[in-house]
Amino acid sequence: MDGARFESLHVGLIGEVETALRALTPPADARPARLHAAIRHSLEAGGKRLRPVIALAAARAFDPAGDARAAAVALECIHTYSLIHDDLPCMDDADLRRGRPSCHKAFDEATALLAGDALIPFAFELLARGYGDRPALLRDLTLELAVTAGPSLLVGGQTEDMGGLAAGADPDRLEFILRGKTAAMLSASFAMGALVGGAASAEVEAFRRAGRSAGIAFQLVDDLLDLTSDSVQMGKPVGADAQNNKLTYAGLFGVPAAQARVAALTTEASALLQGTRGDTAFLVELVGRMAARRN
Repeated sequence: MDGARFESLHVGLIGEVETALRALTPPADARPARLHAAIRHSLEAGGKRLRPVIALAAARAFDPAGDARAAAVALECIHTYSLIHDDLPCMDDADLRRGRPSCHKAFDEATALLAGDALIPFAFELLARGYGDRPALLRDLTLELAVTAGPSLLVGGQTEDMGGLAAGADPDRLEFILRGKTAAMLSASFAMGALVGGAASAEVEAFRRAGRSAGIAFQLVDDLLDLTSDSVQMGKPVGADAQNNKLTYAGLFGVPAAQARVAALTTEASALLQGTRGDTAFLVELVGRMAARRN
């Protein structure tokens, strides 16, 4: 896809996400105001909006009129809750997120914990309100997001990650962390968008697998940037992996091996997307840019 065309589509999708976030989530002054202010502090911190953008684009790959806004915002709610909780002192103890103070720094630990808690059920409320008139779709979306956010993927991956290198430099454990911590949410973004767009089951699975490959590549790039970038570029602390004795692919196998795997996973994701009947030019370009990013 031509660069200018990609940029135009990308900016437009991010704008749609921001509008949907404002429209579908409670305002900062809703009661209790401190809780909602904390939620909005984290939801409105910006970032790449990668997951909701993918959901919108994946739906439109199969149906140009496919409305994945509720699914996109639900994904961003789950992602944001996970960041709020990850930053807490009992987890990664990070003071900075997306270039601004972490939720517990801007408010307090209890409020941050509750803000994250509130975003979890709210994500499923969004799905119920957005797709309640299509029971089969609602069932599939709910199952996809629930499994993704649960103990076998997102929370499970975070749990294994907490042990760091002290729990052992086991490649199988590392793979479990990679699939759960980052890849699962990106995989769900591709799959949920495809579901909204009316993709066939085999195409949804291809999108799910593409998202998993792209998501693992994304985490490997993140780990590499933690070694080479700075906090201004990244919008969060860097060097934390080494400081916290984290198990990472680059740490276990070396930087060249990590770079080679990023390339292989990106090729795999692109091939899976292109093997469907969907209009995947934007998504293929996005996957390539995810792998080449510098922040």
